[in-house]
Amino acid sequence: MAPQIDVFDMHIPPLYVLIPGALAISTIFYISYHIIYNIYFHPLASYPGPKSHAATRLTYVFYNLAGRLPYRCHQLHTTYGDVVRIAPDELSFTNPTAWKDIYGHRQGHALMPKDMAFYNRPPSGVDNLITANRADHTRYRRLVSHAFSDKALREQEPLIKGYIDLLIQRLHEHAASGPLDMVAWYNWTTFDLIGDLAFGESFGCLENCTYHPWISMLFTSIKAGVFLSTLRRYGMAWMMALVVPKGLVKSRTEHLQLTEGKVMTRLEQGTSRPDFMSHILRHNDEKGMKVPEIIVNSSLLIVAGSETTATLLSGATYHLLKNPRVMEKLKREIRETFKEEKDIDVAGVNGLEYMLAVLDEAMRMYPPVPAGLPRNVPGDGDVINDRWVPGGTSVSVNQWSTYRSEANFKEPNSFIPERFLDDPRFASDNKQALQPFSFGPRNCIARKLAYVEMRLILAQVLWNFDMELATKSENWADQKIFMLWQKESLG
Repeated sequence: MAPQIDVFDMHIPPLYVLIPGALAISTIFYISYHIIYNIYFHPLASYPGPKSHAATRLTYVFYNLAGRLPYRCHQLHTTYGDVVRIAPDELSFTNPTAWKDIYGHRQGHALMPKDMAFYNRPPSGVDNLITANRADHTRYRRLVSHAFSDKALREQEPLIKGYIDLLIQRLHEHAASGPLDMVAWYNWTTFDLIGDLAFGESFGCLENCTYHPWISMLFTSIKAGVFLSTLRRYGMAWMMALVVPKGLVKSRTEHLQLTEGKVMTRLEQGTSRPDFMSHILRHNDEKGMKVPEIIVNSSLLIVAGSETTATLLSGATYHLLKNPRVMEKLKREIRETFKEEKDIDVAGVNGLEYMLAVLDEAMRMYPPVPAGLPRNVPGDGDVINDRWVPGGTSVSVNQWSTYRSEANFKEPNSFIPERFLDDPRFASDNKQALQPFSFGPRNCIARKLAYVEMRLILAQVLWNFDMELATKSENWADQKIFMLWQKESLG
C-alpha cells in the first residue's frame, strides 16, 4: 500500500522566507516587462537609437553623471542620424528646423513647455526666469529686458570698460611672473562686472586675483543641480541629502542666501546707478516683481551674464592658440583698426568683421551650453522635423552634436572662421543651425550684454598681448560637462 501524504503535515516555509523571494521575482518581472515594452512596444519604438538607451534611462543617467552625455549624444547622432532616442521617453535632434519646432512659435501649434524633470527650481521654491510658468516668465522678462536694452548697454559701457581696463592692468602686472590661467582671468573679469551691474558692487576678484567664495559656491551649485535633476526623474528628490555630497547640497542654499544679502543691500541704494536693479525698480509697477522674485532672478543673472561669457572667451582663446593663422589674422585686424587702446569701444568692435566671425566659430566649436535643453511635447503630440512625436515626449536640440554634424557644417571639427564670411568653400553650411543663445521666446535674455563683453574683452586683450599655449593645455577642450563646462586652467 502506497504511503499516504497528509498535506496538512507538509512543511510550509514561513512568510518572512517567502516574501523576499516573491518580491525578487516580482521585481525581475516588472523590470523585464518595462524593458521589453520600452524597446519594442513604446510609442517611440520606431525611432532610431541603441537598445541600451531605449530600454532604460539608467544609460542616460550614467553618461550624465559622468559628465560625458553631450559627447555620447554626438556618437549616437553620428551613427543613427539627425534624430536619436537617447532615453525611453526622450529624443535628441540635430536638424536645424527642430529649433523652431521645439522652442519657437508656430502658427496652429502650442508652445512646448519646459521639461521640469530636467530644470531645478531655486531652493526657496520661488521660480526664476528659467523655471517660471508662461505668465510669470512674460512678467519677469518684461522687467528684466530693460536692463539689457540698447539704451541700457550704452549707459553701462563706461562701467564695462572700467573692468576691462583693470583686467589689462592686472595682466601687465603679472605677465612676467610666468604662465597665466586665462580661464581664471576671464571669470574674474566677468564676475566682477556682473556683480557691479547686478548688486552695485564687484566681487573683488580682479583686485585680489582670486575667486570670491560666493563664486566657487556657484560652480558647485550648478553641479549639484545635475544630481538633483537625476534623482527627480525617479521621484527621489528627497534623497538629495542622502546620496549627494553634503558640500554640493549645502552650496545651493548658501548661494541663494548670499544673493539675498547682496540684493537687500542694493535695494537700499535706489535707482541712481546705471545697473540692472535700477532698470527693474523703475518699471516695477503693480505687475512687477516681489523681493523674493528679484532675489532668485538676480542669482540667475549672475550666471547668464558672466559664466557663459567667460566660457566662450576661454574657448575662443584656446582655439585661436591652436590655430596660429587665425590668431595672427585677428590680431592684425584689431591692431590695424585701433591705433590707440583708448579707441576700442562697442561701436568699433562691432565693425571688426573677422573678429565677429571668430567668435561665431568659437560658439560653434565650444558652445557655452553644450547640452540639449529639453521641452515636453504637449497634448496628444506634435510634428517635429516633419514627423509625429507623441505627447509627453522630452525633446531637445543638442548643441554639441548639432554644431559638429557634417550635415550642418563642412569640416565641422576644424576651427575656420571664414565659414561665416561667405567663403564659397562653406556655401553648403547651414548657418541657421547655430543658436548658441537658444531660440524663441525663452532664449537668453543677456545675449546682447554677452556680445558686448566678449567683443570688448577679446579685442583689448589681443591688442595688448601676444600669447602662446602652455604644453599642459594642449588638450584643454576635452572636459566634463555638468550642464556647463567643467573648465580646467588655460595657460
